[in-house]
Amino acid sequence: MPHPPTIAAVLAGGRGSRMGAAVPKQLLEVAGKPVLQHTLEAFEAAAAVDRIVLVMAEGFHDTAWAIAKAANVTKLSAVIDGGATRADSSVAAIRWALAQPGVGEDAKLLVHDAARMLVTGRIINDVVAALDECQAVTAAIPSSDTVVEVRDGRIVDVPDRASLARVQTPQGFRLGLIAAAHAEAAADPGFTPTDDCSVVLRCRPDVPVRTVAGAERNLKVTEPADLALAEALLDR
Repeated sequence: MPHPPTIAAVLAGGRGSRMGAAVPKQLLEVAGKPVLQHTLEAFEAAAAVDRIVLVMAEGFHDTAWAIAKAANVTKLSAVIDGGATRADSSVAAIRWALAQPGVGEDAKLLVHDAARMLVTGRIINDVVAALDECQAVTAAIPSSDTVVEVRDGRIVDVPDRASLARVQTPQGFRLGLIAAAHAEAAADPGFTPTDDCSVVLRCRPDVPVRTVAGAERNLKVTEPADLALAEALLDR
């Protein structure tokens, strides 16, 4: 029997207001190519990924297709609209995946921020491989800083840094699990998830969320200085 497909959902639905640019940040250029192109090329090159669905800001679908065509990204299957929140964009990708012929609940879904343009093939493949042993996984790196809990402008707790990590993407899931978790989360008006693993932790606490090693290089381009840093890392 054929193995369940692995689908990479690249989330590029945000406008990147902190970047202060006239176009979404994923269309800004780094080292002569749009941020989005760097990201798509990483998933195109990953042998473990079968298809890509791009969740793109409204009004920029044609631009995204043109970028993918110019870069010969053959795995891109669809460019779809996202939603008002990150969770809405994830749900749009989940619904698209479930509607595809031959894609069942045992398929693997990777959810990745388009702004993490320097993601490596090693990270992608490690996340996919981990899903052979678990239902939910994320790339993460140890926290090199002391992290404190602050209330009313005062430090109230200093968690043990050894137990803290910074979450990255891609995050990977069995499709049926993340679809069910998001459906449950949507019925909880008091819950505003910041990523997809938090949805699993909240709505399916019985399911362990595993981590694999991310990389400092796998930064998220958010502000203008990040563009320069990403370019410097590419030069290295």
